[in-house]
Amino acid sequence: MNGGVQPASKQSMRRHNLALVLRQVAAGQSASRATVAAQVGLTKATVSSLVEELRLAGLVVEHVPENQGRVGRPGGALALNPRGAAGVGVEVNVDYTAVCVADLTGAPRVRLTERVRNRGRSAEETLYAAGRLAARACAAARRAGLAPVQVNLGVPGLVRDDEVLHAPNLDWHRVPAAMLLKRGLGRQPLEVSVDNEANLAAIGEFQARPAGAGDSFLYVSGGIGIGAGLMVDGTLFRGGGFAGEIGHVTVRPDGGECGCGARGCLERYAGQDALLLAAGIDPAQPADPDLPPVGAEARGRRGEGQFGLATATSEGPVDQLAALAAAGDEAATDALTVAGRALGVVLSSAVNLLDPPEVVIGGIYARLAPWLLPILQEQLNSRVTSGRWRPDRLQVSGLGAEAAVRGAAGAGVQTILRDPSAYIDLTSPAG
Repeated sequence: MNGGVQPASKQSMRRHNLALVLRQVAAGQSASRATVAAQVGLTKATVSSLVEELRLAGLVVEHVPENQGRVGRPGGALALNPRGAAGVGVEVNVDYTAVCVADLTGAPRVRLTERVRNRGRSAEETLYAAGRLAARACAAARRAGLAPVQVNLGVPGLVRDDEVLHAPNLDWHRVPAAMLLKRGLGRQPLEVSVDNEANLAAIGEFQARPAGAGDSFLYVSGGIGIGAGLMVDGTLFRGGGFAGEIGHVTVRPDGGECGCGARGCLERYAGQDALLLAAGIDPAQPADPDLPPVGAEARGRRGEGQFGLATATSEGPVDQLAALAAAGDEAATDALTVAGRALGVVLSSAVNLLDPPEVVIGGIYARLAPWLLPILQEQLNSRVTSGRWRPDRLQVSGLGAEAAVRGAAGAGVQTILRDPSAYIDLTSPAG
């Protein structure tokens, strides 16, 4: 008797080995078939067969040197195919909707952004419009030779099983977000999943990190809401499913009422609307009119098939706040001081509880870093109990407000890398 343990089927072994080889190609530097075989512990013949399947499916390419002068199969360099499968990220936030399509290497190839007030619109209208924007991005991607497969939607709220349970800044409750987005996508055969936007921003930050950077950090995303994602050894920590709601940590128990129903939340002091109002800036003002029109596709460098559009990093009011602070405006600098102290108190508590190797600030905080960093550093220095806090442990995201949509697209890519057999079976003629 084997105690109920069943041997792996031929199909499950194929699935495991395809993923093993593809991940090794993704991690390698111009590895050959023989090198991959040695690294994954499979025979050269097995790896050669798996590579051929991945190549025919358009997931990998093999660069064979000309005039190699060798007998037998040449030792070509394997790489992910930048003109094959692609992930699609969609971010719906309070004042914009953004879409990004990333190729299998993780490089963004299409970006579309619609500056629109989603707060006050119905979830049905907002998500249908987001689906239509994503459909346009997918069409542009296909023209660039890509094959969009997986759509990941990021929203500023609590998400479970692709349903938005509560998104206070959008006034959404029990919204079947995946289903509503699919309506906008039309008949495109794309899988849709939904996640919290701060979770996806943390994933985006991790994927964009340079080689050698740490893979454990606390990412804090500033916007109208404030979210956080904790990466531990390259994996997002989700807790029971709702980890990272740092914007609703209480700063002042007797403070003003928050949209979540509690009082004195961090968002009341360090959220985008709170910052702008304290500085005397209307949060509802339009973005910079000198920005390129939304939806006007501008082809990137020749031959790359990229499209660059006005992106979510173009926060007119936040740019105005930064300009006023740079000019020494007292209301602007006071607003940033209050926000920085409140954020610093919460970050210090998070560091004392979790002891992350790094804290990364993103979203609008990246734009406002010149004023926030000294205040945050002061709070961390005085409040972190270990006494080991160093300035280099506080970092600024290079992705800014694009982190969530980039992370959403990258998450779609990771779905393909984790299980290429599902993609192959879906796109094969028999599938």
